[in-house]
Amino acid sequence: MKKGIWYGIAAYAMWGFFPIYWKLLHDVPALQLLGHRIVWSFLLLLAFILLTRQWNDFRAVAFDRRTLGIYSVAGVLLSLNWLIYVWGVNAGFIVETSLGYFINPLLSVLFGVFFLREKLRPMQWLPIIIAAIGVVYLTITYGRLPWIALSLAVSFGLYGLVKKLSPLGSVYGLTLETGIVFPIALIYLMIIQSTGAGEFLHDGRTVDLLLVGAGVVTTIPLLMFASAAKEIPLNMIGVLQYFAPTIQFLIGVFIYKEPFDTTRFIGFGIVWLALIIFWVENIIAHRNPIEPVPELGEG
Repeated sequence: MKKGIWYGIAAYAMWGFFPIYWKLLHDVPALQLLGHRIVWSFLLLLAFILLTRQWNDFRAVAFDRRTLGIYSVAGVLLSLNWLIYVWGVNAGFIVETSLGYFINPLLSVLFGVFFLREKLRPMQWLPIIIAAIGVVYLTITYGRLPWIALSLAVSFGLYGLVKKLSPLGSVYGLTLETGIVFPIALIYLMIIQSTGAGEFLHDGRTVDLLLVGAGVVTTIPLLMFASAAKEIPLNMIGVLQYFAPTIQFLIGVFIYKEPFDTTRFIGFGIVWLALIIFWVENIIAHRNPIEPVPELGEG
């Protein structure tokens, strides 16, 4: 289990430091970053499957109509999530993007109630209500709805819901998801390259390497997470998942000096309080099981 914990920590730490990587590509339009992330991620995952001689197994489970339909929806949702996240980071909203991933676990539980008819214990409603109060407070103090955070939480929550209904594991699933949207991303990149608007091969070797590396930084933490998920319990994963948005939040405030005044601290504090209650309630429920605990979707 110790090895699994370290894999989990490494995966969430890498996801946590994502903003620094995307900031290195801040001059590249978000849509181009999305295209390169899809293309290079798919090629790297495909190479991994081929090199580990899993192609026949992958082909046997991936290419039926129902599976393709599920992962088409998942691919669209994941692409939307990636696009909003990259745009938000490079537009100077790292703190708000981190809020989205703090909210996501609670939203996933709510989706489980509405779409999968899962039952919540009475005390599980409390953190959801408190988190909603935090979002309303931030909306009032921001003077606008924190749409970046909510869009990330909703898109990733729906993605987790779809993945909960999907038959494939994480590696096969992401390979199929990115493979489905790969042709669209590739055609888009080829068009912008032909018009001279593409950054790849036109903006220096460093940018080229970073764009190709988008696939690497996407797939390596995924493979680490897949290994960790096999060796450590779900409640441990539930704790580790807060590493990433915490690191992102600290990067936004202390490295990129994004504004975080008292009013925002109060709003985030309300959301953090909701997460603490949610976490403690789950620990107590696991120690004293009275009724089944609803599972969270992937995310």
